[in-house]
Amino acid sequence: MRPGASCGPRLVTGRLVLRGFTDADRDAFAAMNADPRVTEHLPTALTRAESDAFVDRMMATWAGRGLGLWALEHRDSGAFLGYTGLWPVPDALPIQTLDKTPAEVGWRLAFEAWGQGYATEAGGEALRFGFETGLSEVVSFTSVHNIRSRAVMERLGMTREPADDFEHPALPVGDPLRRHVLYRKRRPLA
Repeated sequence: MRPGASCGPRLVTGRLVLRGFTDADRDAFAAMNADPRVTEHLPTALTRAESDAFVDRMMATWAGRGLGLWALEHRDSGAFLGYTGLWPVPDALPIQTLDKTPAEVGWRLAFEAWGQGYATEAGGEALRFGFETGLSEVVSFTSVHNIRSRAVMERLGMTREPADDFEHPALPVGDPLRRHVLYRKRRPLA
């Protein structure tokens, strides 16, 4: 980890630890980002250099924004499972929320961690953190074809208005991943 980098608070759920990334995570993170099963609904798998640069961006985002992505670890075994957290929505996307600076809840898990409810458990904790630290609304979006992630969004209590769906501007016209669905969740009333 870079000296002085902040990686957010450490959060613990029943089965998981959400913690800052460390240099020790880089190998497992790069392997996950190169797995074609994991990157099926992404424009491309990441090279090792791209994966390491993503870790650096995650660390810098925590330091600069007070939100970001956590490394996801199995509480009992200590195994690296992937990431989850809150990420700033890029300005280029046609997404507006109740907050001046929109945040997205997201996750990416190693293939071996799929189907065990970890994304829902970790995503729920990320939403709790976001709402407790002042966010009014959080979004999540993915390719229309990414049924697994859409199911997690629905299990998290997020809702979709088809009028909010959009064409992702970073993907070329005709790309099967270009059409994205958008889900939202507002902070619960006290």
